[in-house]
Amino acid sequence: MTKVTNFFTDLMRKYLPDPFVFAIGLTLLTVVLAVLVQGQSVVDTSAAWGKGFWNLLSFTTQVAVMLAMGYVVASAPIVNRLLNRLVDLVHRPRTAIIVATLVGGVGSYLNWAFGLVIGGIVAKKLASKVKGVHYPLIIAAAYSGFTLYGTGLSASIPVLISTPGHPMEKQMGVIPLSETIFTLPMIITSLVIIVTLPLLNAWLHPKNKEEIIEYNSEADLAASETAVGSHAAQRPVTFASKVNNSRLLSLIIGAFGFTYIVYHFVTGGSLDFNIINCIILFGGILLLGTPAHYVAQLNEGIKTVSGILLQYPFYAGIMAVMAASGLVDTISEIFVKLSGASTLPLWGLWSSYVINFFVPSGGGHWVVQGPFMIEAAKQLNASLSQTAMSVMLGNAWNDLIQPFWILPVLAISNLKLKDIMGYLVIMMLWVGIIYSIAVLGWGFMG
Repeated sequence: MTKVTNFFTDLMRKYLPDPFVFAIGLTLLTVVLAVLVQGQSVVDTSAAWGKGFWNLLSFTTQVAVMLAMGYVVASAPIVNRLLNRLVDLVHRPRTAIIVATLVGGVGSYLNWAFGLVIGGIVAKKLASKVKGVHYPLIIAAAYSGFTLYGTGLSASIPVLISTPGHPMEKQMGVIPLSETIFTLPMIITSLVIIVTLPLLNAWLHPKNKEEIIEYNSEADLAASETAVGSHAAQRPVTFASKVNNSRLLSLIIGAFGFTYIVYHFVTGGSLDFNIINCIILFGGILLLGTPAHYVAQLNEGIKTVSGILLQYPFYAGIMAVMAASGLVDTISEIFVKLSGASTLPLWGLWSSYVINFFVPSGGGHWVVQGPFMIEAAKQLNASLSQTAMSVMLGNAWNDLIQPFWILPVLAISNLKLKDIMGYLVIMMLWVGIIYSIAVLGWGFMG
């Protein structure tokens, strides 16, 4: 296994470009496929790309806000103390790898944005404290838990199709979560992942000390705290400084915000991106204590979203070309033609994995692949809920090596994509085996 891991790690370090270059490459590949496979002209392809370039602008903002403000919540003093207590219990490198995977996995199961942030923060803390931890591996391990969002409470496709009025309600109706993420096969799948993935990740830890790359943030942290402390000491006490550091002001606006949140749910409102962001925002204000402290932490959190702001428009353009050219239908049709009612979820999983390279957003992915898969399910008399979940799992499976979602973790860790991708490939292969067995077995269960 060490040789296999080293092979993929060396391969990625030599040939894998930065995420932005990867996005440009995928854009060009999509254009070539649209022209050569679908027969669309370059002008029409360019027009579709340009028209769709900003289609994810609202989603981009929602994700950026969620990640930046999620960082604030995850780094709040009370959360930080809890994480420090957890980290203090860990003393061995492989145990650190297991803990980082579990925190990232459980966090992602509860909420994908929270899992992304909390996993990276815990991994960095563990790497700073536990001697002998291979830093690229523990960051990859923390991120690998992100795949559990596909079977978790914030799984975008199951949550979407369980909401009355969703875009495909006429084609498939409303499918409750009890028929998707809360089915016995999916619960068992989640448990298998949460048990085996941490063990696999620990097994990947280099045995040769010369191969271990440690990370020590103590010096940087001390310098940062010293700078903040000295800067604060130089500030005179003024009316402005008192207001900026007012706990009462944070308490009032936080309570006001949660008044609206409670009202939203009491009056029948659903849990969507905007209300989640409200909870994270006002929860962070209350946890951080003062406006000044919140702004300071938010400035740190904003560093995690720069790549998202740059690259998401390119993925929106890719999605537009895929939809306009019919390329997504062509890719899916190849798999669907090979399947029957029981095996459609398996082919749906694999086709979703391929398509997710081009359309990495769960919601956007469903918009372009969902109609074709649901129509195929109807023709084959296959389960609609299983078909939808297979697309979701393919999305979550591919996300393990999809730069679209790795960006926040890279920002937190200050690593390059090529530093961790070799390990993620191994983790992706294992998760793929589990997901394939799960959807195939579920398909034959009926």
